[in-house]
Amino acid sequence: MKNTIKFIATCAILTGAGGTFAAGNHAGGHGTQAIGKPGVAAKATRTITIDMTDAMRFTPSTVTVRRGETIRFVVTNSGKLKHEFNLGTEADLKAHYAQMLKFPEMEHDEPNLVSLAPGKTGEVIWQFTKAGTVHFACLHPGHYEAGMKGTVAVGNKP
Repeated sequence: MKNTIKFIATCAILTGAGGTFAAGNHAGGHGTQAIGKPGVAAKATRTITIDMTDAMRFTPSTVTVRRGETIRFVVTNSGKLKHEFNLGTEADLKAHYAQMLKFPEMEHDEPNLVSLAPGKTGEVIWQFTKAGTVHFACLHPGHYEAGMKGTVAVGNKP
């Protein structure tokens, strides 16, 4: 009886957590309002190509844009491991990384990121509405800690 109760409690916890994570509502969201908003493809002013490698690096790792600019990031995974390009504040990326360590197979469907299998290419279209620094990172376990991160410097003038 005791084992049955433990089993039911465990299932209830996991079912609740699964719904929360499937909805993308982990780490309090990804703080996207602090970094801008999803862009409209037809309004993209530039395309920036980003390469992700198994050396745990992005090329380029720094990008400069203007406030208000809509950028089409074309992201390629040239490695043999799964990688992602995830835009956010540094604090939100760190919080999301902590969740990814607990749930490494977590899937995402959010406009500020693209997760890619080896050899695949995807895109993120983003409008940078505020001046400052926006961060990007790969949050697969071990990748962020290995230095797979970069920054977008958003200039003040539109």
